[in-house]
Amino acid sequence: MMKFTAICALFVVAAIGSPTPPPNVHSNMGRTQRILLNSKSNAANGSRVFDSSTMWEQLGFVHRKYSATMRAYERNTGSPHSLSSRFNVHSVAKRDGNVPLVNYYADLWYGEIEVGTPPQKFTAVFDTGSSDLFIPSNKCPVTCDGHEQYDPAASSSAKDSGEPFVLMYGSGETSGEEYVDDVFVGGYKVEKQTVGAALVYSAEFNKDVSFPPDGLSGLGFPEISEFEGSPLFQTLDESGKLPQSVIGFKLSTTPGASEMVIGGTNTSLYHSETLTYVPVTKKGYWQVVIDGISRSGEEVIESQAAAAIIDTGTTMIITSLTIAQSFYANIPGAKAQTRGSVTYWTIPCNIINLYVPTFTFGGRPFIVSAEAFNLGPDDLSSDCMAGIAADSDMDFTIVGDVMLTNTYTVFDYTNARVGFADLV
Repeated sequence: MMKFTAICALFVVAAIGSPTPPPNVHSNMGRTQRILLNSKSNAANGSRVFDSSTMWEQLGFVHRKYSATMRAYERNTGSPHSLSSRFNVHSVAKRDGNVPLVNYYADLWYGEIEVGTPPQKFTAVFDTGSSDLFIPSNKCPVTCDGHEQYDPAASSSAKDSGEPFVLMYGSGETSGEEYVDDVFVGGYKVEKQTVGAALVYSAEFNKDVSFPPDGLSGLGFPEISEFEGSPLFQTLDESGKLPQSVIGFKLSTTPGASEMVIGGTNTSLYHSETLTYVPVTKKGYWQVVIDGISRSGEEVIESQAAAAIIDTGTTMIITSLTIAQSFYANIPGAKAQTRGSVTYWTIPCNIINLYVPTFTFGGRPFIVSAEAFNLGPDDLSSDCMAGIAADSDMDFTIVGDVMLTNTYTVFDYTNARVGFADLV
């Protein structure tokens, strides 16, 4: 069974330090960083618990996250995002003024970054579905308890931007002040990076509830950023330090089987001949066109040539109600559970593995494993939770980690494209 945190995330964090990459880590020039991930869920006696309440929290969090980032897109570009027509993007006020990674109950990986001079250590998660880096401020009261806290006065390289920020990714506000400081990640010194020093954390980032890391960093494009400065990936790209402006991911619930490579890819983890790139159609998100979704060889017609966002920060696959209803149609015993705009489905546990989806990108099909699709028994029924959910406010598909744990995934910033390959 799989437990979901309130932040609904499966994140990967780069390491501090400069280990020598193995020969099969590919780049055109210079140095890459290969970072291994470890599994905390197995350290907790393999305890992974699914329940309906955390699923509702996850689906609600994703809805609010995309409402917030689409608001940011409209403010930053002057035009609404083409996928935002069903979202209420006007209801929240604008802003005024080689370290191991830990797999937290199979849906959250995190590790160390450093900020400032001398460096202050934090744990953070990286999310390709957002674009801002924030950590707790040393002036944050009770809401940041248990987390390491950033003291800009103790950093000689810190500069106060004089800008407040408000992030509405959770059930409440995460807000604070923007600084510019040096950030160390994956062996790279990222100079003059915009960092949010949070004075208030929303409940989803409570250490005791569900969020052991200290902060979060988005790996999206600047168009969806709440901050004035560039997101971390853009800053790295513009620094000229990366051999390639590429990050490669292998995500797995198996201990020691996951890693992230900064500046290249690890060709020993995937079949190179299957690597298929699809272009980003609109910068902001890692937004692409999916050829379609199928199950048991049967195409879901509504999913053909549909917009999709590749998001390591979302566990589920979340799509439109129309696509989801078509996917689950005629599956014996499939039942929908709906609350507000969001719906998830259960399928009898003895047959759910027969109905795994296949996603096709760039003409190549990628099959979701039964282990990834079957999220385990629903606590409200005798059936099992399936890995595709729906939000009736969406007319696009969020491709989260239920899918991404089945592929090697490459985010190519310079060429604005996403690559998928079959795992070895």
